Amino acid sequence: MIYSPSQTILQKYADVLIKFALWSGKGMKEGEKVFIQVPECAKPILKPLMLSVLEQGGHPLINYIPNDIKRAFFDNATMKQIEYMPKKYMLERVNECDHFVGIIAEKDKHELEGVGSKKILAQNIASKFFRDARNTKEYAGKLTWTLALYGTPAMAKEAKMTMKDYWKQIEKACFLDYKDPIAKWRRVVKKQKEIINKLNRMQLNSLHIKGKTVDLKILLGAKRKWVGGSGRNIPSFEIFTSPDWSGSNGWVKFDQPLFLYGNLITDIELEFKNGVVVRSSASKNEKLLKNMIKVKNADKIGEFSLTDKRFSRITKFMAETLFDENVGGRYGNFHIALGMAYKDTFDGNPKNVKKSEWEKLGYNLDTVLHTDIMSTTDRTVTARLANGKEKVIYEKGMFCL
Repeated sequence: MIYSPSQTILQKYADVLIKFALWSGKGMKEGEKVFIQVPECAKPILKPLMLSVLEQGGHPLINYIPNDIKRAFFDNATMKQIEYMPKKYMLERVNECDHFVGIIAEKDKHELEGVGSKKILAQNIASKFFRDARNTKEYAGKLTWTLALYGTPAMAKEAKMTMKDYWKQIEKACFLDYKDPIAKWRRVVKKQKEIINKLNRMQLNSLHIKGKTVDLKILLGAKRKWVGGSGRNIPSFEIFTSPDWSGSNGWVKFDQPLFLYGNLITDIELEFKNGVVVRSSASKNEKLLKNMIKVKNADKIGEFSLTDKRFSRITKFMAETLFDENVGGRYGNFHIALGMAYKDTFDGNPKNVKKSEWEKLGYNLDTVLHTDIMSTTDRTVTARLANGKEKVIYEKGMFCL
């Protein structure tokens, strides 16, 4: 018999997403509209999510996605059909909704394996306007979102775990084994905020990430701040910023594989010079990696992130970025994202910043991709402060401020 989480666990999970994660840890408010997107293979979480929204006095708007249709679409659609997006319909969805809740779940992890990356990338490019509209509303303080994982047999198999072990990782990571997981999340976020506040008071200028698998220097840039603990992902233990892409120099080898469009890319190595990837390699699916990097501005850093092992209870590779970028373990983890930067790392009101100023500040915004690549090997992060002094801010998987 295939393991499945209890209704008690699923309701706790739903409550964390609806009553905590939305509005950056405050939960949704009465009368608000919540767009809930759930794949068919994650159906058991749909009812608890709906009930949680109703209990809060909100309005659930449900998008239920059948299994086994993505591959059929890409195999049979023309490029014109792939690139078509119902713009008015999608923009009205953004206008109407106060929150977006997405569940990540897959019946077949390799459903899109063999589909040309150009087709998948073309669809991403065509939907950029939708992401831009959501981001604009979010940065104006009028929308929040969150993502969460629902384990399936295919996902557990990919991570080389039983369904029970896979779900135990989810339950531990999201504190669902606690009597009151929301209260626990609030305590963790409070500790994260303490670290974030210290980082933002330090006036850091640049970082040097050094270890056996990395020797990379990153320019943080002006008007930056560190963020985290926003509820945008559950779980989320990372503390991150969007650096000035032009000041990235050095190399890094990633020990964690990357799932990209149904394909596994392993042993990724990148070399940066003056902010641009000048060399890339992988032992598996290297061509896909290189095609991704060729997309406009996907060869530049949009995010740098560190996870403190004292927060995260994730100890195993889950074959899903949402969890793998938050792994704890012996050395915590760091990851970089190639592609889009986050405007909420701007130290000020992003609504008042013009496009030319974003470019001058080195924010990598003009791109459709944001690809997180993770490493769990030991590394030391040394910061250069505005006064020229140096200070180790992270080692052995922990912040040391």
